[in-house]
Amino acid sequence: MNKYDFDTVIDRRNSGSMKWDVKEGELPMWVADMDFPTAPEIREALKKRVEHGVFGYSIVPEEWYEAICSFWKRRHHFEMKQEWLLFCTGVIPAISSIVRKLTTPAEQVVVLTPVYNIFFNSIYNNGRNILECLLVYEKGSYHIDFVALEEMLSQNQTTMLLLCNPHNPIGHIWERDILKRIGELAGKYHVVVVSDEIHCDLTAPGQEYTPYASVSETCRNNSISLIAPTKAFNLAGLQTSAIVVPNPVLRHKVNRGINTDEVAEPNAFAITAAVAAFNEGEAWLDALREYVERNKQAVADFIEDELPMLTLLPSNATYLLWLDCGGLTTDSEALAKFIRKETGLFITGGSVYRGNGNQFLRMNVACARSVLEDGLKRLKTGVEAFCNSVCR
Repeated sequence: MNKYDFDTVIDRRNSGSMKWDVKEGELPMWVADMDFPTAPEIREALKKRVEHGVFGYSIVPEEWYEAICSFWKRRHHFEMKQEWLLFCTGVIPAISSIVRKLTTPAEQVVVLTPVYNIFFNSIYNNGRNILECLLVYEKGSYHIDFVALEEMLSQNQTTMLLLCNPHNPIGHIWERDILKRIGELAGKYHVVVVSDEIHCDLTAPGQEYTPYASVSETCRNNSISLIAPTKAFNLAGLQTSAIVVPNPVLRHKVNRGINTDEVAEPNAFAITAAVAAFNEGEAWLDALREYVERNKQAVADFIEDELPMLTLLPSNATYLLWLDCGGLTTDSEALAKFIRKETGLFITGGSVYRGNGNQFLRMNVACARSVLEDGLKRLKTGVEAFCNSVCR
């Protein structure tokens, strides 16, 4: 019997939650924030830290480096060296700092779209230009257009590729040979690859992700990888992540950047939570992955039986589902707004992720099964109402 409870619904209203700061009666299934309490092992470690009672400035101790290196070797078969690791308050602060430090204004950063929309902010807000390499969508799945990618990487003003592995929002784990090919092209044209791997521990049971830096010497030497316990263990509010930079020249630049930007120091709980997650949280994580996978299957069955006008893309990572609504509309933002107005279900229109996201909805299924069932009923009501009022 599973000792971890994911079925109990936790009321998050009036708790300062961004996700749940919605009107009474609305059901938020949008932002990548789980409704499950984090692992009890982590809560216990935090409780002990709280009971100490003094919350001054914190260091990054040896045990943080050891916990991460041990976890990645044990879990992902990738042997890191402790000196490769830098603490940062979050993956997005790291990306923004890296963009500022390693590129200059008006240079180009390549992204594979549709992709996590905050990437665009980190690029545009710092005066750099985005080059969108559109993922090719065929027969219900995506692949990379390597001809287009090479053309973009070869441009003189292109200095960085921002990769998402596993890829949000499509839920795809990039295969080793694909990562190797990306690395070879990036190395050929002297482009640094920044790999956001924050969803790497949220793979389907039996599925494994490949760290970009583990693929080849070329990938390792031109890589900056971003990892964190925050998505997998629902710790985003504690602001804790790590930057992995094997190349000492790149590492020095990244280190100077995050220190200049004042995002290199942990708060009183960031280290405690991360160490507990990586050292003691694996059993909970595996139970979570099983639960999320069952939720995904429940959605797949519901879509097939009740909403055949939608298509659910198969995914092998993340707790975010990518729903193709192209048979109804190519304005997914309008559809999402309609569903929310009609039913209170708050999901994300895919347009914000660019690429062909205008024909997709993104839905977060990291919630209790009863909440998911409520969400699916609302989705059906909203889609059918949309068909009746708009599609005919």
